[in-house]
This record gives sequence, structure tokens and C-alpha cells, in this order.
Amino acid sequence: MSVPTQPLTLGIEEEYQIIDPETRNLRAYISELLTQDQIRPKKLDLKPELMQSQVEVGSHICQNIKEARSEIVRLRRDVLELADENGLAIAAASTHPFARWEDQIITEGTRYKELLDDMQGVARQLLIFGMHVHVGFGDDPESREIMIATMNQARYFIPHLLALSTSSPFWRGYNTGLKSYRSVVFESLPRTGIPHSFLSWSDYKHYEQMLERVGAFGKLDKRAKIWWDLRPHPVYTTLEFRISDICTNVDDCICIAALFQAICAKLLKLRKQNMSWRQYRHAHITENKWRAVRYGIDGELIDFGIESAVPFPQLMGELLELLNDVVDELDSRNEVEHVYNILRDGTSADRQLRVYHEHGGDDNREEALRAVVDYLVTETKKGVI
Repeated sequence: MSVPTQPLTLGIEEEYQIIDPETRNLRAYISELLTQDQIRPKKLDLKPELMQSQVEVGSHICQNIKEARSEIVRLRRDVLELADENGLAIAAASTHPFARWEDQIITEGTRYKELLDDMQGVARQLLIFGMHVHVGFGDDPESREIMIATMNQARYFIPHLLALSTSSPFWRGYNTGLKSYRSVVFESLPRTGIPHSFLSWSDYKHYEQMLERVGAFGKLDKRAKIWWDLRPHPVYTTLEFRISDICTNVDDCICIAALFQAICAKLLKLRKQNMSWRQYRHAHITENKWRAVRYGIDGELIDFGIESAVPFPQLMGELLELLNDVVDELDSRNEVEHVYNILRDGTSADRQLRVYHEHGGDDNREEALRAVVDYLVTETKKGVI
């Protein structure tokens, strides 16, 4: 059986916060930005999200990680320029340090109206921002079967990458004590979290079609509302990694994308050798996800092979060793080994907490949170402008 040609194609979507530089709070302004984008020479094809204070961008299909970096730098630069023209700023983090969901203006449109009608109060609280990485597998039936097999095995690794990407320690003005509070908010929706495994592409499609028949996807917007942390995309022939928080720093973003791609490449290489990675039960992987949500890179994940909790840096060293024989084929060694910088300097969540405590923390909460927003705005520009 043939396998998709390496390097596997990449696509990255990012959701940014629209910031008022004076108040440091979110600003409902996506409608104005969308209108301006339509007449700009450098059209961005901005996408609205549920809240008017959110803006989404998506890369072109990229043949390798170097091209993906160029795309993300281009998109961030153009969004930052557009925001600056309107006296606004942009921040990349999965929650705003002190904004309240109750104060947000909901974007008009059939898709969002149906979501609110269906999910009610749960949807209204979705003031969160994510990053999705698409890995292309090809459009033929064999590739779809390979994609499902890859998803089944790749599930084990995705809590590791959530830990590396955490950027949402604050919620509505408080330090939550978690590194990825976005994950908690998002899992209030149905069909979220770690996916279960499937026997085949037809097994997965049967599940999707059954949900459509019973009305789980709504009457107007027919897109499959399956929002797992890892899923076959309902439109594109890609495996979509959705577990990550959005990375504030571009280098961190590209590292996470390179790791997702390398994991897929490694699993395909094992398949060529008539081998596979062990498939772990949903309950096991969910336990590791919670540890990533709570502690990020500072905690321990469970090595289920030896049934022992292992410090996260040790596990990442083992993962990089596993991927060692594919990263040069992908020309992504430097991007993947940026992991060591994240382990040394911390994730965005760690750095936000550092800024918060340096400015007084809970004893000076309002000013400390404003300082965190300033840090996020500055760090989002790093390596871009």
C-alpha cells in the first residue's frame, strides 16, 4: 500500500485577540477589519469568529515547515499592520487576562446564531482563542484509511504538545492555577476532548453520518460539529490537530506545527516497516491531558508502558529521540529542537505568570494583569515586526 509523500503538507490557523491599547481590554472590531480587508491590496481573507473581539487567519497549503513559518510571519505582520492603522493591537494567547465573556458582542450570522441556539450559555462563554495545525494526507481512499490509523496512534502524543503550547493561565481577572484554562472552557461543548479510536475510515464516517441523521449538527450549518482535539477535517483531507493553545511567540508556534508533522511522518514510517505505535485507551490519554492542562511543562505525564509518572522534560527528550530519523527528511530539525528553548524559558503561560508576579501578582492584580496584556502584545510581534 502506498503512503503519502513526505514532507506532509501543512496548514496553520490562528485566532487572535483584538486589543484596545488604552484599556488593554478586548475590543469588538472584527466587522470593521473585515470590511477594510476587502479593499486592501494585501488582502488577508480574515475570518470572523463567535466574538467580535476575535480575528482568525489561515495559511496557504505549505509544502514544508519553512514555508509555514513564512506564512505565519506574513499573516501576523499584515494583521498587526491593519490593527495599527485602526489604533488597535493584537495579542496571541488562548485567554485574555481579565476580559469577561458577558461583555462580548456576538458576531451576526447563521452559523453563530445556530450555535448559540443549540449550546445556549455554554457557547456564550467561549471567549477562547486557539491554534489548529492541518497535516495533509492526500485525497484518495487509501490515504483516508492511513489518516484514521495515524489519528488512532497520534492521540497518545497530543497532551505532550498541549503542555508545550499552554498560554491561558488567566480567566476573567484571576490566576486559575491552570496552564491551559482554554481547554477547560472548550470541553464544556459536546464532542470535544481526546477522540476515541476507529476501526477504519468507514467506521468514522458511519459515526459522523449517524450524528447528522439524529440532528446533532443542526439544520442550517451542515458542517460536522465534531470538535475533538484531533480529528479528520470535515471539509479538507487533513488531520487537524486542535489541542494546542495558541502560541504567543512565532518560534513556539512553528515548533508545535513541526512536531505534529514529524509525529505523523514517524507513524507513517513505522507503517512502511509493518509496525505501529501502541494504541492507548481513551481514559489513559485523558489523564495525561489533565496533567498538561494543570501543570504544563512543569508537571509529570504518565508513561503507560512502565506505568509510572515521568517528568515532562524527560518525556520530551524521549519523543525527540523517537522522531530523530524523520526530522531531517522533513528539514525541520531546528524547528523541532526549539523544544529545548521552551523547556528552558517556559511556555507563554509560564512567562505570563512571571510577568504577573513581577508586577505584584494578587496584591496588585489590576496593574499586574494590564502588564501581562502589554507583554502579550509585545511578544506577539517578536520575530514579525
